[in-house]
Amino acid sequence: MLYGIAAATAALLLSAVLTALVRAPALRLGLLDRRRQRPLPLGGGAAVVVVTCLIAAAGDWTGLAPLGTGIPRLLVAGAAVAALGLVADVRRVKARFLLGGTAVAAAAAVPYEETGVLGGLAAVCWIVAVTLAFRALDHADALAGTVGVVTAFGVGACAAAEVMDGLAVLLSVLAAALTGFLMHNWHPARVGLGACGSLFAGFTLASAAVLTRTGYEGGASAGVLFALTAVASADVVLVVLARRLGGRPLLRGGPDHLAHRLRRLGLTPQGATVVLGAGAFGGVLVGVLAHLGWIAASGALWVGAGALAAVLLLLKVKRARPRRTASVQVRAQLRVRNG
Repeated sequence: MLYGIAAATAALLLSAVLTALVRAPALRLGLLDRRRQRPLPLGGGAAVVVVTCLIAAAGDWTGLAPLGTGIPRLLVAGAAVAALGLVADVRRVKARFLLGGTAVAAAAAVPYEETGVLGGLAAVCWIVAVTLAFRALDHADALAGTVGVVTAFGVGACAAAEVMDGLAVLLSVLAAALTGFLMHNWHPARVGLGACGSLFAGFTLASAAVLTRTGYEGGASAGVLFALTAVASADVVLVVLARRLGGRPLLRGGPDHLAHRLRRLGLTPQGATVVLGAGAFGGVLVGVLAHLGWIAASGALWVGAGALAAVLLLLKVKRARPRRTASVQVRAQLRVRNG
């Protein structure tokens, strides 16, 4: 317990300091997220990954907080996914390579001896989906980090209930590292998470959730796992539906996400993050209570119903029209004057 508190405190401070230090090198090297209105230096994700892995490995090496069976393998697989994300941050990588690399890492992290082959394959698919969903959440300041912190606490509570102390410490360290990063990522963000950090967070959280649910009935586990990641799942469903209905390619970026639509309803960037963070907390709370057996597993159906209702309502929010450049506006005014 004392080591867990000390480890989380150290992770928060180290992540905050390291995130601040990587900003200047990222700017000099041109490591920028250009999907936003203003280019944002990346490197915060690398800070989160390094701090989480080092502190977790130190606890296991010293024997103060042994990770336990299967968790070192999960951490190594997560680091491999983070490395793949770092490559994607540095240069353009096709989506199928991110998908394939994440699937290989997930296949290495799943405990097939407990899940069985079919259950293991389903777990691999779910881990990949959640990992990429967290990558998609990293389109707005502080959103992926906030949802990641809330989810890490929830999955950590489930791990503690299963007496998986090493996994609980790992998740508390991840939550603290993300919190330290958020000190620099709250709107207006000074450093971004990037594919490196978002893929690592999503992969670690999804894989840890699978480990906590091994041995439970499949249907109930599916409900708990969905509740723990309801916001990320809803965001993916909304984007897929919006682009399919609009006849746009699924992999082409655009302002179709939850935060984009909440902002078009009048919320500030901070307000959209708070609303989605609160939604994530509600889903995580239901998932934890269902895992502990304090409420029926069917309670996850209410989370699913709420997520679906939110998706359908936000789907009606019209997509923002692209802004015309100054030259286009000048030409339009000249045409009007020349009549």
